Amino acid sequence: MLSLFQRKRVPPTAGTPPTSAIETPKGSMRPEPAASLLATPRRQKLLEHIWQRTSLSRRQFATLYLAPLERYAELVQQFPASENHHHAYPGGMLDHGLEIVAYALKLRQSYLLPAGVTPEAQAAQAEAWTAGTAYAALLHDIGKIAVDLHVEHADGSVWHPWHGPLRKPYRFRYRKEREYRLHSAATGLLYACLLDRDIFDWLSGYPDLWAALLYVLAGQYEHAGTLGELVVQADQASVAQELGGDPSKALVAPKHALQRKLLDGLRYLLKEAFKLNQAGPADGWLTQDGLWLVSKTVSDKLRAHLLSQGIDGIPASNTAVFNVLQDHGIVQPTPDGKAIWKATVTSDAGWSHAFTFLKLSPAMIWDAADRPAPFAGRVQLEEEQAVADGPHVEGIEAAPASTAPIASAATDTGVAALLDLLGDTAPPTAPETPSCPVAEAEPAPSTVPPPQMSLAPAQDRADAHGLPLETRLRAQTNPLRCCRGLPPLRYGHQQPGRRADQPA
Repeated sequence: MLSLFQRKRVPPTAGTPPTSAIETPKGSMRPEPAASLLATPRRQKLLEHIWQRTSLSRRQFATLYLAPLERYAELVQQFPASENHHHAYPGGMLDHGLEIVAYALKLRQSYLLPAGVTPEAQAAQAEAWTAGTAYAALLHDIGKIAVDLHVEHADGSVWHPWHGPLRKPYRFRYRKEREYRLHSAATGLLYACLLDRDIFDWLSGYPDLWAALLYVLAGQYEHAGTLGELVVQADQASVAQELGGDPSKALVAPKHALQRKLLDGLRYLLKEAFKLNQAGPADGWLTQDGLWLVSKTVSDKLRAHLLSQGIDGIPASNTAVFNVLQDHGIVQPTPDGKAIWKATVTSDAGWSHAFTFLKLSPAMIWDAADRPAPFAGRVQLEEEQAVADGPHVEGIEAAPASTAPIASAATDTGVAALLDLLGDTAPPTAPETPSCPVAEAEPAPSTVPPPQMSLAPAQDRADAHGLPLETRLRAQTNPLRCCRGLPPLRYGHQQPGRRADQPA
């Protein structure tokens, strides 16, 4: 069974000291094996949730999911997911990777893939599309460790991820000259570090899935169809959860692949076109707590810039642009959930004027080293922050609040359970100097061992048709295509979200 994927483990080289025996110099971090990195209770719960979204035995799950996740853990070690945005703490990239896979597989359950084929064909490809969704989510940001980070060993030698997992103490910093979009292109350097050739052989047998997966991993979400939408929404949900936002809103937000284009456009305009921090009329002002951009100006110029780049799908009205920016978490909402803020700008020279603004986090636009100096004057919010509740400011377009529907998490027990899981144990807070983390002293060992995943095969595990899954899989000519040849799925005979082997 699954002999195609079975591979003998290479024994460790004689004389190589175990990780725990390696002395860690001051200012460096000690590399950890996957078992140690994934052993925390929260990560174990995420692994359990991921398994529950598949239709595999423990043995099959260990081959198709756990092995790539372990390789991912050993490769990203204690790297953060970003320098000063989401998951910006040691181990943040590993947490983000597990979260986005869990969210993506939850979302995938709402789709019959690929679209436009018979139910029999969808059933035959179901497990491949589920695995492809997990791989796309896990790999979407892996290129960051190749181009955004400078990693070196304690002796000063440089480490690159294609060298294999770290085996000696290391330290890292973010590259000041890094390009924001380069990590998507760099993902191609690391495919084979996480997925072996047998998995590639399997996935490449499904042309629609294979094409969508390659588009996602190249950062071309607009060509990846439903798979691209699943990854974008799962990414937004993980980011929202870590930043204290509402992940359930991200899970049901309109499915646009515009987030990267909108952010790239804003960064370009702020660098090349916008007038910032003027003592008189300007396009925006930067304060310690936010970037304030004049709403109508930013909407008009952003739309014009994106259209000039040949990018389609840009909303024609400013109100729709505001809604899209808010739906994608690019602009920060007012306390009453609206996109538009109302404030008065006053300079030290005495100039003052009221505007309607979009508020952004400066960390979304600039790295810490590149952030401009804040405005010398002040931006003072008025008592009524929503434009609709106050007088219209001459020359500035007022925009109503976003009307995008928000589904209640209570209506979807699967989403609610996942949100409870992710909120069960708060992730560590970011250190004061995330760009150069220093290994902390190890905590005292707990007397209560964390829950571990049992990888023993579930021989008696039955599928929805009443037969043990292992028995049905052995009957297939290709054991990987575990749904091929099964009768069409009959929805309604089993409660959504319940596995066939779970009690009612």
